Amino acid sequence: MKKLLIAGVCGLFLTAGMAQAQIAIRIGPPPPVRERIPPPPPEHRDWAWHNGYHRWDGQRYVWVPGVYEAPPHPHARWVPGHWRNTPRGYVWIEGHWR
Repeated sequence: MKKLLIAGVCGLFLTAGMAQAQIAIRIGPPPPVRERIPPPPPEHRDWAWHNGYHRWDGQRYVWVPGVYEAPPHPHARWVPGHWRNTPRGYVWIEGHWR
């Protein structure tokens, strides 16, 4: 039982560590595509627009179009994701709710 518990805890730490891993890309992303932001669906006027972004697919940047998404709680604000230029290369900083 003790070995199983230790293995589970180790697996949890490894999974958490992998979620934090970032890949640095030497080539910067292209300029964002200018998107026309449609009005939100009538039944979801409180939803937030998430701008589109360039995603690295392992070989090149691919455009991911923007979408509306429901906020997790009233008055939540969406902070967009962005590419940050670091000494290692460009890394993607995920968008999040504030």
